[in-house]
Amino acid sequence: MRKVLLLLFCAISFSASAQLWPFKKHERLPLLEPARFSASITLTPPHIPQARLHTYALNRSDFSLEAEEQLVMKTAQRNMRYRVYKTASYNFSELARLYMLQNRFSEAKWYFLQSSFLSRQLNNDRLTISNLSNLAMVKSEIGDFVLAQQDLIEARNIASAHGWLIDIIEVEKKLGYIRHNRFASLRTDTRYAELAADN
Repeated sequence: MRKVLLLLFCAISFSASAQLWPFKKHERLPLLEPARFSASITLTPPHIPQARLHTYALNRSDFSLEAEEQLVMKTAQRNMRYRVYKTASYNFSELARLYMLQNRFSEAKWYFLQSSFLSRQLNNDRLTISNLSNLAMVKSEIGDFVLAQQDLIEARNIASAHGWLIDIIEVEKKLGYIRHNRFASLRTDTRYAELAADN
C-alpha cells in the first residue's frame, strides 16, 4: 500500500524546476553612453595642512634604570664567567653610564676603571679613550680635578698617537670644561671665605 501511494504522489506531483514555468520576457534596456572627460577640467588635490609634532624628552624612571642595570649586570657577569672580556668591557662601561645617570659616582668610577683595565689588556684604544674621558668627568663631579686632568691628558696622548683628530678635539673640550669648573669651584670657596671674614 505504501508503495502504491508513493508512486501515485510521484506521478501527480509537479516539478519544482523553474524552467518549466512560462516567464514573461523582459526587454533589455539600451546601453549607457560612455563617459566623456574633457581636458579643460583639472582636479587639484586638496591642501591638507601639515601637523606639527612636538618632541618631548621624558626623563627615565627609576624603575627603568634599575631594570636596565640588572640586565647589564647579568650580562656582564655572564661574559666575565665565560671570559668574553671584549664584550664585558663594554658592559662595564654601560653600567658606569647608568650609574652616572643615577648620580652614583663612586660606583661609576669603579666600573669605568674596570672597563679601561680590560680595554687596555685587549688593546682597544677607542674604548680606553672613551673610558678615560668619562672617568675624568666622574672625577670632576666628585671634586678630583687633578686626577681628572691626568686622565684626560692620557686620553689625549693615546688619541694623538693614533692621529684621531675627533677624539683629540673632544678631549680638549672636556679639559677646558674641567679647568673652568675647577676655577669656578675655587671662586665660590673664596667668596664664602670672604663672607665668613666679614662676619
